[in-house]
Amino acid sequence: MRMQVRQEEKKMQVKKGWVAVQFGLGGTINDENQDCNCSEFTRFVIPISYLYNPLFQRLLDKAREVYGYHAPGPLTLPCSIDDFLHVQKIIETSTKRRGFRRRRCQHELQAVNT
Repeated sequence: MRMQVRQEEKKMQVKKGWVAVQFGLGGTINDENQDCNCSEFTRFVIPISYLYNPLFQRLLDKAREVYGYHAPGPLTLPCSIDDFLHVQKIIETSTKRRGFRRRRCQHELQAVNT
């Protein structure tokens, strides 16, 4: 029994530089685009860098509108899993492009200095 509790606690731990977030259209959301009364959430562990992305910040703004600043429990964002996966793909693609540009610029800088 005690070992099972430790395993559950270990599952809930998040590595440094990452944050656990729940996505889903839980509760009652009355919006012109959606009218949902459900309670299904999916937990994701995402890099903290996502929090600084403008697309992700829109999700945070929506969460503030729906749940307020002091919502109990984990950070919950009111969007479908498909919408989140789309946002995640855009963030990852833009991050990879920026990384490529940085590496190319560093390579050009090193070439100039030698």
